[in-house]
Amino acid sequence: MKIIYLAGGCFWGIEAYFKLFDFTLDSEVGYANGNYLNPKYEELKSHKATHAETLKLTYKNETSLETIISTYLEVVNPYAINKQGEDEGLQYRTGIYTTSKDELEEIKKIIEAKEKEFNKGKFQIEISLLDNYSPAEEYHQDYLDKHKDGYCHINLSKYKK
Repeated sequence: MKIIYLAGGCFWGIEAYFKLFDFTLDSEVGYANGNYLNPKYEELKSHKATHAETLKLTYKNETSLETIISTYLEVVNPYAINKQGEDEGLQYRTGIYTTSKDELEEIKKIIEAKEKEFNKGKFQIEISLLDNYSPAEEYHQDYLDKHKDGYCHINLSKYKK
């Protein structure tokens, strides 16, 4: 299995979306690449913490990074800065984080190719090594499974099988 960290606006929707795919083995939402470990959600909302709401995605070995990134790009606006859907602020920035330098270089190449394919300018996706990650509070985990009417900037009905 492999792990990648994806920030794409509200983490509830990104998690629910990726859970629709057979390559997903596990998902956990949390806070990545911020100014300290173990922030609380309220600290992101008050701008004390600088983390991105992030999905920790565990996926099958045979699934390519190209597949993961293409799937991710289906539901994020790669040109938006600190905004996805109605959610605005630093915590809603887009980002792809990894713990491998080799994987980081591969991600950068894939993103560069996707920018050319989309042909609308430079993506505003933060691409970097994972600096830190802390799981979000339990009530955020699998949120849209527990709250069917919860807000999501992703139209999940468009992707459900």
